[in-house]
Amino acid sequence: LWGTVIVSFASTIGATLAFLAARFLFRDAVKARFGMRLNAIDAGLAKEGALYLFTLRLVPVFPFFMINLAMGLTQLKTQTFYWVSQVGMLAGTMVYVNAGTQLAQLESLSGILSPGLLGSFVLLGIFPLIANKIVETIKANKIYQKWPKPARFDNNIVVIGAGSGGLVTSYIAAAVKAKVTLVEKHKMGGDCLNTGCVPSKALIRSAKLLYQVNRAKDFGIKTAAAEFDFADVMERVQAIIKTVAPHDSVQRYSGLGVNVIEGEAKIVSPWEVRVSTAGASRTISTRAIVIAAGARPLVPPIPGIDEVGYLTSDTVWALRELPKRLVVLGGGPIGCELAQSFARFGSQVTQVEMAPRLLIREDGDVSA
Repeated sequence: LWGTVIVSFASTIGATLAFLAARFLFRDAVKARFGMRLNAIDAGLAKEGALYLFTLRLVPVFPFFMINLAMGLTQLKTQTFYWVSQVGMLAGTMVYVNAGTQLAQLESLSGILSPGLLGSFVLLGIFPLIANKIVETIKANKIYQKWPKPARFDNNIVVIGAGSGGLVTSYIAAAVKAKVTLVEKHKMGGDCLNTGCVPSKALIRSAKLLYQVNRAKDFGIKTAAAEFDFADVMERVQAIIKTVAPHDSVQRYSGLGVNVIEGEAKIVSPWEVRVSTAGASRTISTRAIVIAAGARPLVPPIPGIDEVGYLTSDTVWALRELPKRLVVLGGGPIGCELAQSFARFGSQVTQVEMAPRLLIREDGDVSA
């Protein structure tokens, strides 16, 4: 007991001395040494106050010596730093002092397998996990205290968005007999089925086939020719979407036990979602909410772009006439797929990417 008390006060006093030294003696040196990391600590302290310091003490994301120095450069009061550090480090101090005490009592190698020492090592291992769980609970309670929690729930989970993420979530939840409500305001299948994965791969397949026929000699074939109607190509894309659509349909997921609502969802509390349909609006309660609402293409604020009838990765599938010239803004996967496909069909394509290279998230060997 006394060892824990002495170590607790000694470590806190030492931390406070480092805190004061950084504040009054080594401010410039500390800034120069830890400048980038200080920004993260400053942001956390501004957002959560003393709770952020308590979190860092309980779950040491940053080394303690750096926390001591960094906190000295903030507006945090010395007495607040002291008592939060004292309380936050107490649990860890008890665990480490206990482990040290058990090691000091070893009299032979066989003592390493003693229940007391093994228990101390286990505690050392699981303490960060326990501490992290405590911190998460504290943060969650701080957020949730603004809203009353319902005594009972209509659902185990409400999923907003019926794209690939929302459908998979709903499928898994229904498979384990959870009560699931899935809300979608547009098309089942979301981006993947309607404007993303499925149509793009269908277009790529047609473009690749045409490209290979045009390069028949490279494969040892003397003559080969292909004619195409771009409208037919795009109709094939739509036909493939219709073929896949039943797998993502309301009927299928309703059959799996999912309550599918075609409407717009608005989160009104951590446990409540207001669902608006064509005829009415109602609020449903749930233990958990999954946001799988997807995103939309970013249209850059280029002067005059609204006057040229631009296309996006969502609207390009309505084309039935092959454009003679095409500028593709963006060098990510979607931009590269569309640029290559239209070029293979015969469009004069210019691709623009502000990053140093295309497919910037991929390895240099792939995207060079």
